[in-house]
Amino acid sequence: MPKVIYLDNNATTAVAPEVREAMMPFLTDLYGNPSSIHTFGGQVAAHVEDAREALADLLGAHPSEIIFASCGTESDNTAILSALASYPERRHLITTRVEHPAVLNLCQSLAQGGAGKTGYRLTLLPVDAQGMLDLGALESALDDDTALVSVMWANNETGVLFPVEEIGELCRRRGVLFHTDAVQVVGKIPINLAEMPIDMLSLSGHKWHAPKGVGALWVRRGTRFSPLLRGGHQEHNRRGGTESVPLVVGLGKAASFVKRHLAEEQTRVRALRDRLEKGLLATCPDARLNGHPARRVPNTSNISFEYVEGESILLMLDQHGICASSGSACTTGSLEPSHVLRAMGVPYTAAHGSIRFSLSVYTTEEEVDTVLEVLPPIIRRLREISPFGRQAAAART
Repeated sequence: MPKVIYLDNNATTAVAPEVREAMMPFLTDLYGNPSSIHTFGGQVAAHVEDAREALADLLGAHPSEIIFASCGTESDNTAILSALASYPERRHLITTRVEHPAVLNLCQSLAQGGAGKTGYRLTLLPVDAQGMLDLGALESALDDDTALVSVMWANNETGVLFPVEEIGELCRRRGVLFHTDAVQVVGKIPINLAEMPIDMLSLSGHKWHAPKGVGALWVRRGTRFSPLLRGGHQEHNRRGGTESVPLVVGLGKAASFVKRHLAEEQTRVRALRDRLEKGLLATCPDARLNGHPARRVPNTSNISFEYVEGESILLMLDQHGICASSGSACTTGSLEPSHVLRAMGVPYTAAHGSIRFSLSVYTTEEEVDTVLEVLPPIIRRLREISPFGRQAAAART
């Protein structure tokens, strides 16, 4: 097998060595229940609180605002259902056409009377050809019946950043709760929630070098809240169930790790992303960038190669040990074009040939150069055997 070149970090990331090391004592000697009254359990509970403080420090938040969860999906679902339970008289939800399925599928289910709820009114906000949100459409959609606006901070497929500060201000003026799925933002750009008009924020650790199976929901102090998981008194009565201490400790250590590397994300990682992007667009005719050229997280590039299938590109890259994605890992296996690219109006011939490259602090210049060497011949070969590709080549000549 060739050496793996991993450019699928929006799907998941490698666990940082220092994160693994920090977790190990809680898989061996420090196995006590953090809710137990004895000293052994209390010792473990102290480490849970240390992790809470480290995550709060990364977010510019207060530790009491952090609720540990199992993943971003649980966090998103908790935020949405909490808002509806907290404002039962309100029957209107607003989200976007390009949200992650963790938000979009739940909102659509609620609008259809699912999740044990009677039907809600749902507004799906459009985006333009660069994946940008129309704030005017949001302002027009807000009314006295709106219970929640849930808009992602950065799109998981294109990396496009939404103007969450402006969105939050609009919601605050109308007295509407604002939740953002920040799964693809945390660890990539600086965040200071103390200064942001956001009420709830979701995150997932495995997107930034923590283990899979742990995330968090941030809830601003004073925000109405109703738990999703009811049981014991854990998480200050906001999420029942014994905390997974090794994973929580890993999340806290990863928070400290990515905070130290934020400047590198903005400089070296961004430069590598741009090098990859410019090289592919220059050497592959009929390739196009999907998403705003500047308003993106620094690690993500989504490029469409017209007249070829994304799955074929990925399979041939895989033969060289190169890992990328044709969209969200949560929708892999679908033969339909990405709902994000469809919402952006990307042509059918391009949407099917879309590849997402997502880098990390572990990505090297040599790895990017290898992709720039390997991928253009793959695109040429696939177009030679594609009837659409042959037609396009004939038209150019």
